[in-house]
Amino acid sequence: MSIRTGIFGGSFNPIHNGHIHLARQLLREAKLDEVWFLVTPQNPWKQDNDLMPDDLRYQLVMAALRRFKRLKASDFEFKLPKPSYTWNTLQALSAEYPDREFTLLIGGDNWVAFDKWYHHEDILARYPIAVYPRKDAPIDPVSLPQGVLLMQAPTIDVSSTEIRQRLAEGLPIDHLVPPAVGKMLQ
Repeated sequence: MSIRTGIFGGSFNPIHNGHIHLARQLLREAKLDEVWFLVTPQNPWKQDNDLMPDDLRYQLVMAALRRFKRLKASDFEFKLPKPSYTWNTLQALSAEYPDREFTLLIGGDNWVAFDKWYHHEDILARYPIAVYPRKDAPIDPVSLPQGVLLMQAPTIDVSSTEIRQRLAEGLPIDHLVPPAVGKMLQ
């Protein structure tokens, strides 16, 4: 029996409580055994000059998830060519971990643009996708193709951008990030 593993990719610049709350909800709702937080070195859709160093973002994710047994930090994409295309990552993960069944976890904002993703048809044909709600990206569940599930996870009003702004202004972030992350950033 394969291990059902959710792939939650992102910049996590930095990781925050909303990411963790969402992943725990998706773990239950999508009936997954684990969720891997795949720290992305370069998202092909983003040119973020505010990106913290890769290793720091990975260390922050590891620290944030330490107390959650079924949530794992992954730097798998660090060894893959940049930019990080999801199809390439999923193929490499499947080859390296043949005992796992990977489910792609994406936000409604990404689903709206999914037809522009590299090899999106191949992803749809090969991997289950769980779409979680995002503000300003309504999804009609009837329009979803087979293998794509709309999750009932709550939308969380926290953003990494807000956290970086608060840090730059010397404002507290304790209520937005896990304590271990707050200690590492302040």
